[in-house]
Order: sequence, then structure tokens, then C-alpha cells
Amino acid sequence: MIAAVVRAPGPPSVLAIERLPIPSPGPGDVLIRVRAAGLNRSEMFTRQGHSPSVTFPRVLGIEAVGTVETCPSGKLAKGAVVATAMGGLGRAFDGGYAQYTCVPVTSAQVIYTAEEVSSGRDADGTPLLPWPTLGAMPEMLQTARGCLTKGLQLKAGDRLLIRGGTSSIGLTAAALARDMGATVWSTTRSDTRSEVLKRNGAEHVVIDSGHVAEQVKGADINKCLELIGTKTLIDSLHAVRCPGGIVCMAGILGNSWTLKDFNPTASIPSGVFLTGYAGSTNDFMDTPLAKIAREIAAGRMRLEVGATMPIQDIVKAHTLMEENRANGKIVMLLD
Repeated sequence: MIAAVVRAPGPPSVLAIERLPIPSPGPGDVLIRVRAAGLNRSEMFTRQGHSPSVTFPRVLGIEAVGTVETCPSGKLAKGAVVATAMGGLGRAFDGGYAQYTCVPVTSAQVIYTAEEVSSGRDADGTPLLPWPTLGAMPEMLQTARGCLTKGLQLKAGDRLLIRGGTSSIGLTAAALARDMGATVWSTTRSDTRSEVLKRNGAEHVVIDSGHVAEQVKGADINKCLELIGTKTLIDSLHAVRCPGGIVCMAGILGNSWTLKDFNPTASIPSGVFLTGYAGSTNDFMDTPLAKIAREIAAGRMRLEVGATMPIQDIVKAHTLMEENRANGKIVMLLD
């Protein structure tokens, strides 16, 4: 099979297309023929050498979508469309940047049954989603949904600020939040991206000056999803309602992992709550991908795909991701 392999950490150019043996599934595994794999910034950090637990060589990719090739236990039917994410994929064992990947059957969920695949229509009678859209779904939806429901306890009537709104998670979170009945403010550093934000659920666009708390003063925002990270966290803590506001930190688009000389008492306004969200395999398996796929197919929800390209262009794809030029989720396609 063809796979994109990293043999030593470094720039995007360390990703090399190689031929590897197709993995063999054990009794509790499923072999998936990968058709699409979304890219994630955690994979960029791993490629750069910032994941100490990951050994090389390694096929990266913490998520994948494809069809069941073999499932020794019979728990998943051959030909069904399944998604997998996390659980060590692309870190403890080889991941989604390959034509085949082998994962525990407990880490794969069915989006379309074999019967739906055969008919070409989902349970609602709607044509099935294309691979680029399916490939964008697993990790992005799990993270966005988890941030809103667990990290922020979002509910109808909330006023939500999304820092890093043009990221794939930011765009998806805006769409989900709007569907949940919240009013959304999304930030961007460029007014040329305003339209994509509005198209995906943002009612208000904030051109980030670095002092967003001052820019949204008076908007009575009570929830904030912080995707840029420690570089803007303090400002975000002062952007929400006091008391009672909640800020959930779930991203590091600013490429800074820690906050130097952080003084919680001085930095967190009285009565404001700071939470975090990282997600787990259980969170992924609890994300109703089949239901969300039907919502997208029926036009009731939007999912922004930034760029699609063949796995052979993996170096170009990682370069786009590293330079923040994708405007949405990057999805690699595999034959």
C-alpha cells in the first residue's frame, strides 16, 4: 500500500510517500480501506518533533474515513463506511495517511451501513456525502461538539465568542453553535475572511486587533471558545461576562503551549470560569457522525472543507496547514 511516512521529525518535506505492507487485523481489530483523511495541527506538531511519546518512523494521521475491508470479529460489515479517530492512531501505531489502516473495532463507528452504500442513499433517502466531506468530519466534529457541550455547556440564548474563527474547528463550532440557538461572534485578523465566517454561522465578525475584550465590550458575551491559545487567553478571559462567563481553551493556533508567569488571581476576573477540552476516544465514539452526516446531506448543516488533494501532495498540504492558508479543513484523498 501507499503511505506517507515520517522517518525523522522536521519540516513538511520529511513526509515521504512509500510502499508498505498492508497491516493485518487481529481478533479485536478492523482493517479499513482509507478513502479520506483530514489533517490536524497535532499531526504538524508531531511531525515537528513536539510529541515525545511518538517514535519514528511513523505513518501520521489521527483520523480516517473509509470502508471496512476485514473485521475478524464480524462486528462491522464489509463495505460499510466507517470513521476512526484518536485512541493512539497515528501516534502509538500507524495512522490515516495510508491506503489502509488497522484500528481496534471499538474505535470505529459506522456512518453508512453496507446496505446504504449499496443503494447510494442514507436512511433518509438522501444521496450519500462525498469522500471529501466525510473525511473532514471525525476529529473536527468531535472537537467542536465537545468544546461546546462539555467545555462551555452551551445552550440556546448564549452569546458565544470564537477566537480563531477561521480555523476548521472555529468554523464548525460556529455552525454547531448556531444550530444550538446561540449567537456567534467570530474573530479573524483579515476582513477578507468575513464572508466565510458569516457563511458558517457567525452573526458578528470581529477583526482581531489583539484587544478583542475592548472590541466586544457591551456585547454581553457569556461564553468564549479559545482556539488561538495562550497568546490571547488573558484577553479572552476579560471578554466574557463577569461574573458567570466561561472560557474554554481548546486550541494552540498561536503555537504557544504555555503561559509564562501566569497569575490566576490577577489574570482571571472574579467569577469567570476557565475550562479546557482535549477529547478522547470515548468522546469521538459518542459523536453521532451518522446523524450529523444526514443533517449535512439534507442541507440543514454546513461543513466547510478548505482544500482537498491526493495523498501524494502531503508535503503541500502540511505546508498549507503550517502557514494557516487552508480556510477550513484540509482533506487528503486516497484511491
